[in-house]
Amino acid sequence: MTRHQDQPEATATGRMWERTRRRVREEIVDVALALFLDQGFENTTVDQVVAAAGISRRSFFRYFGTKEDIVFGDLAEQGPVILEGLRARPDDEPIWEALRHAFAALNIRATPQRGLAIARLVAASPGLRAAHLEKHLRWQEQLAPEVERRLGDSDDPPGLRGQAIVATALACLDTATAVWLEHEGQGGIEELERLCDRALTAVRDS
Repeated sequence: MTRHQDQPEATATGRMWERTRRRVREEIVDVALALFLDQGFENTTVDQVVAAAGISRRSFFRYFGTKEDIVFGDLAEQGPVILEGLRARPDDEPIWEALRHAFAALNIRATPQRGLAIARLVAASPGLRAAHLEKHLRWQEQLAPEVERRLGDSDDPPGLRGQAIVATALACLDTATAVWLEHEGQGGIEELERLCDRALTAVRDS
């Protein structure tokens, strides 16, 4: 069989393996979130998660680097996704409007039920709140230079306006999530996105 003939079979096998990997990962997340909600994040060990999921510790660490990764998944790495969404907006678009559209580019992988579970866990866990803050600081570092570029020249110290605006936008996202949680996630992820839009609009119009 020629190399050219081998390629379609290898591609199909790769796709099947990736689907299987995604399915197993999602199953582990569902099991772990149930334990976290029942016992508390800090009180649940990796050993308990692997036992409930029916996998080995070695398998667990092939999917997750830390226990926090179960909750946040690849969300910490979504900064470049937001940045790409921001760069795709017209340069003359008002910055708050551009950020609103950029946040819409986020890959929200959670179902409404999972999104609500994650929001509850973060609100209840000091460790997860710290990890959440670290995620936002990483996003801020990635987004601020582009915001600064779009704002043009200023007498302010370099980075001041970009950092301030991105920090405020992320605070709007956190506030929207808190309000959504207070209402038990009513309206699903679409309502969370709407609340974020409203929060950003309130800042823009104030």
